[in-house]
Amino acid sequence: MKSSVDEIRQRFDADVERFSNLETGQSATVDAPLAMALVAQAAAAVTPGARQVVDVGCGAGNYTLRLLELLPNLDVTLIDLSQPMLDRAAERVERATRGHVTRIQSDIRELELPEASCDVILASAVLHHLRTDAEWNDVFAKFHRALRPGGSIWIFDLIESSTAVVQTLMWKRYGEYLSNFKDEAYRDDVFRYIEREDTPRSLMFQLDLLRQVGFCEVEILHKNSCFAAFGAIKHDSASMGSKQSGR
Repeated sequence: MKSSVDEIRQRFDADVERFSNLETGQSATVDAPLAMALVAQAAAAVTPGARQVVDVGCGAGNYTLRLLELLPNLDVTLIDLSQPMLDRAAERVERATRGHVTRIQSDIRELELPEASCDVILASAVLHHLRTDAEWNDVFAKFHRALRPGGSIWIFDLIESSTAVVQTLMWKRYGEYLSNFKDEAYRDDVFRYIEREDTPRSLMFQLDLLRQVGFCEVEILHKNSCFAAFGAIKHDSASMGSKQSGR
């Protein structure tokens, strides 16, 4: 049996300090600082006129803080299961923007995002908690509806490989990374909570699903072992008109 939402919330309630390190992002993830930089840079480049960002599973706010370095003074909506995480994220983000900061404690599966209400969505190390294909489809469709035309979504997460033998290879490499970072006991602890909590999908599954729910372009920023940074862009009215007219 996988962990319940309440059990996952309790673990994150007790882990705020580890997620508050802007230099590492999160030590258990491969290439976390690089992925954080790439996500912020891609969001700023693709959506330079952004006014509103929604950070889903915001943790302590690291990804939003990186984005605010490139797109200052955005309005920010922070969403997380954990109230202590939300409080830490809001405290840090409020110091980094003159925009309005909203905090929402919720499971993204239960939360309705207003249609066409934001320009950028960030989702780091959160979507692997989705369980069924229907949940994945509903959440990705919700993201598409919530973005304004021309908006973009950027994801960094644990992923599976599509091929079993490659999954075994990548899992071995990830285990070596964890052992080298700390030790084998740390590796075993991380593997245990992944087994209890997480149900990741492959990168290909997620890219295909982004297209299926309506995103016009998908982009891979980085992939290493069991982690990938990627995103998608929603059509704006100008590009739709150009394609329809053949220009």
